[in-house]
Amino acid sequence: MEEVFNIKIEVESLEITLTILPVEAYYKVIYYGGVLGAIRLTADQSAWEKVPDEEVEAGDLPLYKHDPTADRLDIVLDENTIPLIGEEIKNA
Repeated sequence: MEEVFNIKIEVESLEITLTILPVEAYYKVIYYGGVLGAIRLTADQSAWEKVPDEEVEAGDLPLYKHDPTADRLDIVLDENTIPLIGEEIKNA
């Protein structure tokens, strides 16, 4: 298993730091101490996709709790953030 590492992406003109935890079949994305979700390369290795939540084992960490009132950017794994995160993982 690879080591945990951090990446930075830009969302809504703000730079945010995410922690990436490589596991066997995917990369867990950790934000503010919680598991935001996970991404992996598609079978043909041509693009990044979200791992269905039911396939992600949170392990020791809680699942990320979305809170639009918190003083942090509330992000989700979607068609905009997944390719950004994947590109940074590839370049790490």
